[in-house]
Amino acid sequence: MEDLSRFPLRLEGPDAPMVRFDHVTKRYGDLVVLEDFCLDVAEGEMVTVIGPSGSGKTTVLRILMLERIQEGVIYVDGAPISHMEKKGRLVPASERYLRRAREPIGMCFQHFNLFPHMTAIQNCMEGPVQVLGLSRQDARERAEELLEMVGMIEKKDEHPSRLSGGQQQRVAIARALAMRPKVMLFDEVTSALDPEVIGEVTEVIRKLVHEHRLTMLMVTHQMGFAADISDRVCFFYGGRIEEQGTPEELFGNPQKERTQQFLSAVKSAG
Repeated sequence: MEDLSRFPLRLEGPDAPMVRFDHVTKRYGDLVVLEDFCLDVAEGEMVTVIGPSGSGKTTVLRILMLERIQEGVIYVDGAPISHMEKKGRLVPASERYLRRAREPIGMCFQHFNLFPHMTAIQNCMEGPVQVLGLSRQDARERAEELLEMVGMIEKKDEHPSRLSGGQQQRVAIARALAMRPKVMLFDEVTSALDPEVIGEVTEVIRKLVHEHRLTMLMVTHQMGFAADISDRVCFFYGGRIEEQGTPEELFGNPQKERTQQFLSAVKSAG
């Protein structure tokens, strides 16, 4: 069993990150996807993760929101989410603790995952009513405000089947924001979209970056988009961060050979 005594019970102080992966390992059976992974994301920072298929980049998002880890500790807003305190020490989180600890995190998936039997506004109201305990009136007002922000207020009474892919993704972003997250995760949110509607969704994310102090982690294969909106870009290879830096540094002057090869291959494919 892992010795957890070396990990703090909380992260405190003005320089504490909003998200910390502290020596995290994630395995699926014998397959090690992330090994001794460390990453801090500051409050309000937009970090984009790029890399080849199978490099572990999407797993970074999944262990924040959906899956357990085998080693290390994950913190969000100072508190451990993968573990909980018991008698002055960290122990693996219970399911109940895990659900509550993940409440400050919102996630938008590649395939929208909207409730098909609900309208756009009902999709955005469901979480705040059922999880946060908002009244239906307050939840409706919040949902309308967010649908307005993502340019979908005129489609609020439509079901997902009557919306385009770009429209569904914008509703999915509004639904995630309705939970008032401190951290937003975007998993290849444009990869299932037709090229002509990708701009709709990227514009919404740009707006979030510029107008809201949200901490964001995004996995994308769109290098131009990553270069445009990120504070920092991390190139993943073999379950580790091979190289990271500002978009100017990573795209303009990559230092590692694997980074250079990947960016060259992406450029050639484009």
